[in-house]
Amino acid sequence: MSGPDVHLLSVGTALPGPPVTNADLARRFGMDPLWEQWVDTFIGTTSRHLSIDLDSGVPKAELADLGERAGRIALVDAGVKAGDIDLVVMGTSTPDRLMPTTANVVADRLGIDQVASYQLQSGCSGAVQALDVARRLLDGDRFRTALVLGGDVVARFYDTSQDLRKLPPAQLVNFVLFGDGAGAAVLSTDPVPGSAILRTTATRLVGLGSAPGATLEWFGPNDRHSNRPPATEDYKAIEERVPTMAREVLGEILSSLSWNGEDIDYLLPPQLSGRMTEKVMALLGLPSATEVSCVAETGNNGNALVFFQLERAFDKMVRGERAVGVAIESSKWIRSGFALEGI
Repeated sequence: MSGPDVHLLSVGTALPGPPVTNADLARRFGMDPLWEQWVDTFIGTTSRHLSIDLDSGVPKAELADLGERAGRIALVDAGVKAGDIDLVVMGTSTPDRLMPTTANVVADRLGIDQVASYQLQSGCSGAVQALDVARRLLDGDRFRTALVLGGDVVARFYDTSQDLRKLPPAQLVNFVLFGDGAGAAVLSTDPVPGSAILRTTATRLVGLGSAPGATLEWFGPNDRHSNRPPATEDYKAIEERVPTMAREVLGEILSSLSWNGEDIDYLLPPQLSGRMTEKVMALLGLPSATEVSCVAETGNNGNALVFFQLERAFDKMVRGERAVGVAIESSKWIRSGFALEGI
């Protein structure tokens, strides 16, 4: 991509409340103690943060609330004011409403106006897609500084009155895997001390003819009594495809930059679950790279994950160090990734 370098200036994140452990879920839904052991052994996610009160099911936060908090942190840390922002891009699979977009609600709360704004509807790759759109639009002239947002509130799809003991695995796994959260980053063509260059972004749809690996439904007045489950997850299909897709996008990024595996200091792998991350890391085979993961503690909070990983990596990176991140979208199979270099 021609044009000026695009720099990552800051990262902010937000969670909706204290962690909900596997033991908390087991107690709330009357699950057998062996179920908790199964989650620990085969899923590897120990806690998540939910935007609903687990006992009552009453919502505690919307995505816009979390996006506002994360965005405010990112702006302050970057030393950037609302009036300095030229562009807002958000990736999410769970906007608060179909209209107005959550991106615009967050921008309004932050005092951002008279800018170009975009909201991308996508699963876990949406955060990378948002980074990709911002990176391509930042030209140093019309667009110099962008606020990029990502997040999801999956708990809104939970029916806390259900008996989890009677749910099929494709629905039960959602209560284990997912959490809620949001993240934000400030990108700019103007570097500051301690920033990192976003060397490349990659996103590619590869799901031609493939069944969705995950679904989220919207119900309107005419189908609100539908028997379709609000959310499903084909964990076996994801388990089979994600590691290979991660290896493919990693190879694509390294090749595009003429980097070798030994050049990578930090690797931010896909974050479906703790155990899946272990499998992906083993397949990618970069033993010299430091793994940057968060899913075991935060749960899979969708488009927020990349920002939680970025936050951890960005705090550690020094001049000359390199980081590569990979995110895979399983609803219709998108592979995506990015590369950073400290300056």
